[in-house]
Amino acid sequence: MDDGLRVTDRLVVPGAELRERFSRSSGPGGQGVNTTDSRVELSFDVAGSPTLPEPLRTRALQRLAGRLVDGVITIAASEHRAQLANREAARERMAALLREAVAPPPPPRRPTRPSRRAKERRLTDKKRQSQRKRDRRADDD
Repeated sequence: MDDGLRVTDRLVVPGAELRERFSRSSGPGGQGVNTTDSRVELSFDVAGSPTLPEPLRTRALQRLAGRLVDGVITIAASEHRAQLANREAARERMAALLREAVAPPPPPRRPTRPSRRAKERRLTDKKRQSQRKRDRRADDD
């Protein structure tokens, strides 16, 4: 598992920059849970990574600001019983998170105006609704 983590077709994080920690998983499983270290914590230092180009690093730091602890992002996986399956799940989640963080921003929205027909339709709907509410009123005035 020393191979890199493929984030995009051009960006691959080397395995040396990823840190894995194993611990005992919680939940059901009987005696096996008490003895096997199947939970995986995968960490990546976004702020100090030499692999990430500077513009991608700043974008990732801005977008992941709420999840970073001292510039390090950590993913935990414990949904599978096998350690290998949890390692794969953690790597997939890390790649998806980094892919979303370094993605370019969407193109800016071009402002548009509603058409004349749309304005007329909105006004007739408003008139119809106000007439309906007027008809429901009691004629006490």
